[in-house]
Amino acid sequence: SQPPQRLRLPSVAVIAIGRNEGERLRRCLESVAGRVALVVYVDSGSTDGSVAMSKALGAELVALDMNTPFTAARARNAGAVLALKLKPDLDFLQFVDGDCEVDASWLDTAHDFLRANDGVAAVFGRRRERYPERSVFNRLCDMEWNVPPGEVRSCGGDVMMRTEALRRAGGYREDLIAGEEPELCIRIRAAGWTIRCLDAPMTLHDAAILRWGQWWMRTKRTGYAFAECSRLFGAPPERHWVRESRRSRVWGMALPALIAGLSLAVSPWFVLLLGMYPLQMLRLYFRKSGEPRQRALQSVFTTLGYFPEAAGHLRYWRQRLIDKRSALIEYK
Repeated sequence: SQPPQRLRLPSVAVIAIGRNEGERLRRCLESVAGRVALVVYVDSGSTDGSVAMSKALGAELVALDMNTPFTAARARNAGAVLALKLKPDLDFLQFVDGDCEVDASWLDTAHDFLRANDGVAAVFGRRRERYPERSVFNRLCDMEWNVPPGEVRSCGGDVMMRTEALRRAGGYREDLIAGEEPELCIRIRAAGWTIRCLDAPMTLHDAAILRWGQWWMRTKRTGYAFAECSRLFGAPPERHWVRESRRSRVWGMALPALIAGLSLAVSPWFVLLLGMYPLQMLRLYFRKSGEPRQRALQSVFTTLGYFPEAAGHLRYWRQRLIDKRSALIEYK
């Protein structure tokens, strides 16, 4: 059972963002209703009644202009602008994705921690998957959210942020279609702030990834973010996502191309080099921690993920070559 709700937090606003989240959005908004000074919902062109639902639940609404490409970064910035316009004295902003339900104790936990630790810009806790048993992809998400508590380099989309730190950093970078949270965290840390993961439940997430194609698109988006952010922040001292980008290019592009070329031009026996992929899975299995089944799933899908990540790289560089901004890579 969840602990009883405390009195409203007058210095906190919740900013939820979403697009066609339906009942997931209802759970999200109901989980924070009456808890904070203000709830803002930022909608990115929903057609499922999300706008009317958010109004009925008492949220302030920002409906993004559909003539400008949507990004989560743009939505979060728009929500922060409205929240601070309506309540200029807000000290903290809780960002949350519209497919997440906020734990009843989280807002108090995060608020109290930030109040007691002036040098911390942002805090997040444990995000759990609502239905990990429904698919292997959902289960993988639940594993992905499991970040060890302590000081960290970056956060995800669900985070309570100090308003002052967000303002000094200039907000989220709106032209990024993915990876906007780590990018913001780089600027926040450069200004002398720290970011902490707390050992506390934060949100219940409903990924609803039930098909292979959804997993592929989500992982492709990750590859796109690797390519873009490593270009922007790949230089020392950050070296941001440089290793991950190189890994995707080697295992997802260069090695398959080399094996195919050698097999066609020299000898079909070179196809046996594909055995390097099962060996890579085995190597990762022994390097990871946790239960054997968990390690096996992570090892297999980390290796398989090189291919959609490489596809994300190709999309990024193709869009950059033709000087065209990419549309969102959506999986739901």
